[in-house]
Amino acid sequence: MFLFEKLAAYQRALAFAERCSSLTEGFPRGHWYLADQLNRASLSISLNIAEGNVRWTEADRRNFFSIARGSVHECVPLLELCKRKGLIEEGNSAELRGDLEAIAKMPSGLIRRKANPSRRT
Repeated sequence: MFLFEKLAAYQRALAFAERCSSLTEGFPRGHWYLADQLNRASLSISLNIAEGNVRWTEADRRNFFSIARGSVHECVPLLELCKRKGLIEEGNSAELRGDLEAIAKMPSGLIRRKANPSRRT
C-alpha cells in the first residue's frame, strides 16, 4: 500500500470521484460536456492529494494540495448546473455537496500538517 492510500482525504476523494462517475453514466446524450468535466474535476481531487503527498519540497506539496482544494470547488457549480438541468435529483445533489464540504477541509488540513509536522490536524 502506498502511504497516500492511508489518508482519509484520499479515500474520501476517491469515493466521491467513483460516485460522480457512476452518476454521470446515466446522463442523456448531449450532456457529455458536463459528465466529462465533473468526472475530471472529481478525479483531480484524489490525484492531486496522491501526487502532493509524495513531493519532496514543501512548496510542491502545498501546490498540489491547493490544486486538490480548487478541484473541490470546481465541482460545486458543476453539480449545481447538473441539478438545474434535471440531470441529478435534489437528494443526490445535497449528498454530493455535503461530501464536497467535508472533502474541502481535508486538503487544507494536509497543507497545515505538512507545514508543521508536529501539529495534528
